[in-house]
Amino acid sequence: MKKIFLTLSILTGMAVFMSFDKPVKDTIYTVDTERSTIDWTAKKVGGGHTGTIKITSGNLVHNGKSLTKGTFLINMASITSDNARVTTHLKSDDFFAAEKNPNSKFEITKVTPAGTDRVNIAGNLTIKGITQPISFPATVKTQKGIIVAVANGIRVDRTKYDIKFRSKTFFLDIGDRAVDDEFELNINLVAKK
Repeated sequence: MKKIFLTLSILTGMAVFMSFDKPVKDTIYTVDTERSTIDWTAKKVGGGHTGTIKITSGNLVHNGKSLTKGTFLINMASITSDNARVTTHLKSDDFFAAEKNPNSKFEITKVTPAGTDRVNIAGNLTIKGITQPISFPATVKTQKGIIVAVANGIRVDRTKYDIKFRSKTFFLDIGDRAVDDEFELNINLVAKK
């Protein structure tokens, strides 16, 4: 009887131990490019412009508890502005050189919890073949096989990506023709299993 009890105790202990040892399985969610959006805002002396950029493809990885990593491509030829002339100019070599650099990319390298449905995201943003680290807060919700990740007011310094057109950092005497070095992105990603 003691041997049976001891054997059962050992087996139960092993089962409990093994249940804690199970690795969490990652689930890959595919970014829905039709439902996902990127809006941008840029300012200059006396005004500014807004517009959109389309996402080409992407994925988010979830470990069953939280977002862990992900990546998405941005179609630079799709950039639009509230002004047709500005749209054309943004695609030129003065700005994003969309013909030579058709895609920009963002890769999530670290996700840190920051409260209920809130995280801090760190990653690498590549524009015109130049990669720079960037971090920002975001809201991430997972429900019924869908992840919605929203980040607003992401500030990007364009000069770090060799975009110097009318930058007061490089052209000190530019005066009232200066364009701010930073632009803002609002990203709304929808991804599904």
